[in-house]
Amino acid sequence: MTEPHFFTPAKALTLREIIALTGAVARASEAGGSLDRQITGIAALDQAGPHDLAFIDNTHYVAQLAETRAGACLTSTRFEKQIPATIVALRVGAPYRAFVEVARLLFPEALRPASSFAANGVAAGASVHPQARLEHGVTIDPGAVVGPRAEIGGGTVIGPGAVIGPDVRVGRNCSIGANTTIHHAILGDRIIIHPGSHIGQDGFGYVMGAAGHLKIPQVGRVIIQNDVEIGAGSAIDRGANRDTVIGEGTKIDNLVQVGHNVSIGRHCVIVGQSGISGSVTLEDYVVLGGRVGVNNHVTIGEGAQIGATSSVNGDVPAGGKWGGTPAKPYKQWFREVLAIERLAARGAPDANAGRKGDLDE
Repeated sequence: MTEPHFFTPAKALTLREIIALTGAVARASEAGGSLDRQITGIAALDQAGPHDLAFIDNTHYVAQLAETRAGACLTSTRFEKQIPATIVALRVGAPYRAFVEVARLLFPEALRPASSFAANGVAAGASVHPQARLEHGVTIDPGAVVGPRAEIGGGTVIGPGAVIGPDVRVGRNCSIGANTTIHHAILGDRIIIHPGSHIGQDGFGYVMGAAGHLKIPQVGRVIIQNDVEIGAGSAIDRGANRDTVIGEGTKIDNLVQVGHNVSIGRHCVIVGQSGISGSVTLEDYVVLGGRVGVNNHVTIGEGAQIGATSSVNGDVPAGGKWGGTPAKPYKQWFREVLAIERLAARGAPDANAGRKGDLDE
């Protein structure tokens, strides 16, 4: 059985081209320092070979510098002198960002999922309703379903087993992953939805009572603006009496729950296993760490950051950095944690103090 390589470089880059792309400054090395050397791959320091580009921006990996065989290494001033003379050191202000810029140019196919079936157009086995409208260049894999009056823009790829419901709009150059379902939704351009995500299903809404729980009709939509990416296994409910909105450029990790009527602003980052309850507003550039829970009707202001595993029960001001359960400003949270640790370190009173005679009996 052969061992496949799933991504091959689109082109080779010389070190000179990498310098032009990133603005890096080369340090002359004792051997192999030609700026015409070609780079065809990227790798971690301990796995890199002579034609790979690596980077260093963390003291945790300094020990690997002595043994690396990388063709070149992006670095900051802090680590430049620790890179062996046999390695071309490329000094740049933000090594990891520069590394990503090069990686994007070498491996553009890794940026957006392609057809799982290497299909071109509508594959045999796909079910496209005759009333659906597809622009030129749409790719639909086997087993996918496109409902009546759905519209899909050119360059979009619909993965196997995906369902695009009636009247759904999907823009241009999108990637809809395998077994994803999209209903009651309007999607912009260049959106990536990874496999197993579900968009536009009922929100969780009931009027509870002794005689039973009365289901609330959910008649809103999901609006997803341009350049949004949604991770595998995430769920975004449609609105109840207004639209659920995901703003331009927002990035949502795997296994995230977004409830009905939620409004998420532009360029937010929501990390895995977070849950956002109904009617929450996240303004632009908000960051939620992993496993954050947000209670309903909460507003988190522009640029605010919420620490991982926090529980947000009230509004967070713009620019706030909050954490804990319930979430509060970081400084207050840290003071309280420290006070509890100090109290524990002193030792709790012995519950059995003064009862020695009883125990002896």
